[in-house]
Amino acid sequence: MLISICACLLPLAGCPYYAVPAGTVVTTPASFDRSFAAASGAMHDEGLVITVQDPASGNVVGTFDGSTVTASVRQQADGSVVVQFNSVDARDPSLLNRISRSYDRRMGR
Repeated sequence: MLISICACLLPLAGCPYYAVPAGTVVTTPASFDRSFAAASGAMHDEGLVITVQDPASGNVVGTFDGSTVTASVRQQADGSVVVQFNSVDARDPSLLNRISRSYDRRMGR
């Protein structure tokens, strides 16, 4: 009986198993569309009213409490995407940080 159990388990010994270490995040390059949607969604998450959402230009503009925030989404030549949030007249100094954190959450970071 012991020999038959060993004979059944022997083929499994040749099957490699690769475990991903705990806490490892496998990411793929972000697409323009996903980044644009995440930027717009992050602004909405923080209470901004979106006034301009133009994927062709890569711009999202929103207002909050009298302040205007602009998100600029640009595709680089190497395929990477750069997202930048700006505000000239932000009355809340932590607003851009909160939007950036919300963007990172939406991107799974």
